[in-house]
Amino acid sequence: MSEELEREIERLVEESGFELVTLERGGARNRPLLRLRIDRPGSEPGHSGVTADDCALVSRVLHERLEAGPGSLENFVLEVSSPGVERPLVRRRDFDRFAGNQVVVRGYRPLVGNRRQVEGLLAGLVGDAGDRLALEVEGERIEIPLDAVAKATLAYRWQEDL
Repeated sequence: MSEELEREIERLVEESGFELVTLERGGARNRPLLRLRIDRPGSEPGHSGVTADDCALVSRVLHERLEAGPGSLENFVLEVSSPGVERPLVRRRDFDRFAGNQVVVRGYRPLVGNRRQVEGLLAGLVGDAGDRLALEVEGERIEIPLDAVAKATLAYRWQEDL
């Protein structure tokens, strides 16, 4: 899939009143798969408010575009879902938006001591270029280079909602 088509998908999602959280590509050449997670702008952690009807709406809008015109996909599978309660933090704006919340960060290499996964309170991006993620972990502030982060998600406390 071209970058142009990815930008078009993001534009269509935004025009539908949502924000694109993730776009994953997969499947086979003869049956490509596009998996999107969408969110409502300004949603609260654990409560995106994205409904099945919202996902169906975005899916219809995208199907119309993806099945028509130049650069169209044939025989594709499209999956649209909410970001879930453990929402991925992908874009720089996500780290600022969700500052003050508990997050789980997995690294490509050890992040703290010999641990490749840490949980802490997100302070946001720091550094002149905003190239480090600041967390409070076990009462200590740490900074992790963004290029060391394999995945970051909101931490959700399941037992608190039971």
